[in-house]
Amino acid sequence: MAASSKLPPFDPADPLGIDDLLEPEDLAIRDTVRSWAADRVEPFVAEWYESGELPVIRELARELGAIGALGMSLDGYGCAGASAVQYGLACLELEAADSGIRSLVSVQGSLAMYAIHRFGSEEQKRAWLPRMASGEVIGCFGLTEPDHGSDPAGMRTYAKRDGSDWVLSGRKMWITNGSVAGVAVVWARTDGGVRGFVVPTDSPGFSAPEIKHKWSLRASVTSELVLDEVRLPEDAVLPEAVGLRGPLSCLSHARYGIVWGAMGAARTCFEAAVGYARTREQFGRPIGGFQLTQAKLADMAVELHKGILLAHHLGRRMDAGRLRPEQVSFGKLNNVREAIEICRTARTILGANGISLEYPVMRHATNLESVLTYEGTVEMHQLVLGKALTGLDAFR
Repeated sequence: MAASSKLPPFDPADPLGIDDLLEPEDLAIRDTVRSWAADRVEPFVAEWYESGELPVIRELARELGAIGALGMSLDGYGCAGASAVQYGLACLELEAADSGIRSLVSVQGSLAMYAIHRFGSEEQKRAWLPRMASGEVIGCFGLTEPDHGSDPAGMRTYAKRDGSDWVLSGRKMWITNGSVAGVAVVWARTDGGVRGFVVPTDSPGFSAPEIKHKWSLRASVTSELVLDEVRLPEDAVLPEAVGLRGPLSCLSHARYGIVWGAMGAARTCFEAAVGYARTREQFGRPIGGFQLTQAKLADMAVELHKGILLAHHLGRRMDAGRLRPEQVSFGKLNNVREAIEICRTARTILGANGISLEYPVMRHATNLESVLTYEGTVEMHQLVLGKALTGLDAFR
């Protein structure tokens, strides 16, 4: 064993030395996104959250495109072609600022762009992906319906043939970016199974009223999609996607980003708690000097950095082409659940100040309540793992 004098100093911000696992390019991408978020999101996000609006979403999308954050793990068509780990690091830094900003990027890149890149025709890719990568066009992903969330097989949105055209009718619910999107990837039942459609949002019969009165993800655009006899040409269908495997593979890609992103929200709350514990005095000394507070901080640090290690491991598996959907469920289930607990514990350390928007803790905690259930609830991921462990299907 090396002498202790030769060991690197303990780094409270990186207690396990996880940065040693990262390449210089990984660190450069992480630092670029962190710097952008610190400059363009963090000073304003509490105001956006309080007002329940994201008035600069189009501007932010173009800036995110300029730093290569949109569809960044995709190759070609103006996309950055970054590794899965690099994309994950970007998600962590974006969600460290706010879950709504990470959701904007996830839906754009891992859902809408990924669907077109993976299942679209060459013409569809050329028509949409470069403009989406630059942030000129914002995309959304229409799968969830008002009556069908965890069970997409029950969707009612239907596409019928009319001559050489397709005609879509139905509704989608809780759609991030919907009201500002220039293109929607919409999944619908057809006589030949579930198919995906690339729908320009200026198509007659398409509307996307924004959902108001949210108490979570308030710095994010969330909408309903209404398709009232939307007529599309034959080439609007994604040719390589038939059945639910298409949309579910998109969701798996997006869930991977959540595995990283949730740890960003947790890190911000942990850092807020540590800073507060060092300066807040009770009974004549900083509360960070009391055993109960130190026990909380130690437990938070353990779960935070275990979660980052898990995300890194899954990222390496994705880069090697070995990441299974069940493993993504493992990461999403663990990391979001632990992130919420870290935020809640941070709130107890901050006391009454924990509920104030002057601190980031309550904003992250309420955002994570949405992250906990979107793109697969806790229960659904438990059942995915249960089936994988036992070989028995408990979904029905």
